[in-house]
Amino acid sequence: MATIRDEERTRRDAEHLADMCTVLQRKFLLSLSHELNRGNVSFPQYFLLGFLAQKGELTMTEIAKKMGHSTAAATGLVDRLERLGHVKRGHAQDDRRKILVQVTPSGLRIVGEVRDDMVNNLLKMMEQLDPQEQRSWVQIYEKIFAYCQCS
Repeated sequence: MATIRDEERTRRDAEHLADMCTVLQRKFLLSLSHELNRGNVSFPQYFLLGFLAQKGELTMTEIAKKMGHSTAAATGLVDRLERLGHVKRGHAQDDRRKILVQVTPSGLRIVGEVRDDMVNNLLKMMEQLDPQEQRSWVQIYEKIFAYCQCS
């Protein structure tokens, strides 16, 4: 059974983790920012390209849900990406009223370049850890990732 002292320590640790997460996010976002600025793509647009790269194609309703936006806001994201040539729209075979959005080779290139940049940054960070710490880090992140997928 957890004591008050354990709960206080857990709270302090969570606060410390929150501070560290902020610094890590800032570091990664600044790196992403340089990569994305070359293609004039915003973070939300990049995240949408990433979803499309994983799923192949999504409806406007699915895009709005994935992005946590209204359908109108999702349409604005898709409009800009389409003008840049990073996505294309088409009609579903089974229902011509349903609009499907697909990532283009140009969009896939951006997703790949940003991912490569992230991998290179992670490799630099992993150099600071011994092999056991590296494995532990991955195991911990796998648990956190699984939690995030469910919530």
